[in-house]
Amino acid sequence: MQFSPSFQQLIDALRCLPTVGQKTAQRMALHLLERDRAGAGHLAEAIGEALEKLGHCRSCRVFTEGDICPICADDQRDDRLLCVVESPADWIAIESSGAYQGRYFLLLGRLSPLDGIGPDELKLDQLAARLDQSGIEEVILATSATIEGEATAGYVTELARSRGLRVTRLAQGVPMGGELEYIDASTLSLALKGRREAES
Repeated sequence: MQFSPSFQQLIDALRCLPTVGQKTAQRMALHLLERDRAGAGHLAEAIGEALEKLGHCRSCRVFTEGDICPICADDQRDDRLLCVVESPADWIAIESSGAYQGRYFLLLGRLSPLDGIGPDELKLDQLAARLDQSGIEEVILATSATIEGEATAGYVTELARSRGLRVTRLAQGVPMGGELEYIDASTLSLALKGRREAES
């Protein structure tokens, strides 16, 4: 079927979203154009503003408008704890649980040699520099229970233990093969409270 170039461009743009295929993108495009043009304009404006203003915190790598995010700037957080997570979605899930009051470091991915993602791509040198800062006593590994997540956890464990730091993993409630972003806040809260020593 031949669509007008602008309509096809909108469909193609919407398909960049996860789990959005051709038909879903068509339905979204039609909804925005037929029923919610004001919402479409607001969406376009919000995306443009986010792309312009948001960068990564120089300390933890979460999205923020400033050089340092509000959590890293909060002097009430526990500097002895550093939670290492794979993605911003995982960070949101843990922070929403309300069970953790320490600091974070976002890997923004996981080790996957088949996909060309190694230590350099995850900027693990930045994590190493963070681990060298005084005050950190425990590193909490909150990586996914996947093969890549386990490999990443093993690498980070070695980085932390070589510096004499205690390393723990999220425990009960996180199923094998599960993704953190899909786990509810109560389960995450239990997992944080029941963390255990990581195995090498």
